[in-house]
Amino acid sequence: MTKTTTTRYDVVEHLRTPEEMAAYFDACLEEADGDAAFIAKALGYLRSWTGDMARRLNPWRWLSQQ
Repeated sequence: MTKTTTTRYDVVEHLRTPEEMAAYFDACLEEADGDAAFIAKALGYLRSWTGDMARRLNPWRWLSQQ
């Protein structure tokens, strides 16, 4: 039998816009069916996404150029 090799899937890499982020969270709320841990995990992913975007955009860099 051949071993299956997998890679880590990071949902954050696939969320490109705030609209995609909102759609992802809406889908999570539908799937969660009241499961608080599921919702917390989704919020953790979104927090990671927003933190990553803040680092990329670096508003202080833009303000210092003005």
